[in-house]
Amino acid sequence: MTGNYVLEAIDIVKLFGGLRALDGATLRVPRNKITLLIGPNGSGKTTLLNVIAGVYKPDEGKVLFEGEDITGLPPHKVFEKGIARSFQIPHLFGKLAVLENAIMSKPGNPGEHIVDSPRRGKWFDFENKLVIDGFKILRMTKLNHLWDSRATALSGGQMKLLEIARVLLSDKKMVLMDEPTAGVNPTLAIQIFEFLRKMVDELGYTMLIIEHRLDIAAPYADYAYAMAQGRVISEGTPEEVMNDPEVIKSYLEG
Repeated sequence: MTGNYVLEAIDIVKLFGGLRALDGATLRVPRNKITLLIGPNGSGKTTLLNVIAGVYKPDEGKVLFEGEDITGLPPHKVFEKGIARSFQIPHLFGKLAVLENAIMSKPGNPGEHIVDSPRRGKWFDFENKLVIDGFKILRMTKLNHLWDSRATALSGGQMKLLEIARVLLSDKKMVLMDEPTAGVNPTLAIQIFEFLRKMVDELGYTMLIIEHRLDIAAPYADYAYAMAQGRVISEGTPEEVMNDPEVIKSYLEG
């Protein structure tokens, strides 16, 4: 691996009984960029993301993060290594407020330690800064006016933004996203990608994003991979990949 790549998935094979869901898929995610992963339904995109995130263990191949082999590590270990994940359907805590949902992903809170929690001096500064950082992210996602509302009071698009905010507050600079704009109106979808672009350009995040709404996502992405039948069939700039005849054929056949 060179220093230009944060993440590499190499020759990944994943079997589900007789189904070969991934058939030697390989991709490399450049540092401080937005990389799209596209392809028709059933092409293996989410399965590949789940292998990277540790949800599935590959039958063949390996996953490297910052040059370290993390193949087969469970999700919490992958998270500890520095990879955060959001989902197509937001996984929020409905009875908690928006701000509480946003800040709970931050690791290392001394207030959660059985010994330190009764000692206010051990956790006060940590939580004070955490709240400040939480409001900063909520302002960037335009959710700050809803900070004390329950997560269940949010619209579907606002829930997407809150989950993204929570992922970014986890301090993990590598982020995996599965259709962050699914079910969101076009105006809010553009707002989401503007926000993600800002996170990459200003705060140095690296993102691998599955997305079907290519007309909205492509202008904000740096690189793209296309999958079909468990394999990567094209890579390059989003425009190059979207205009690749093999990619167009895969969508027509899918």
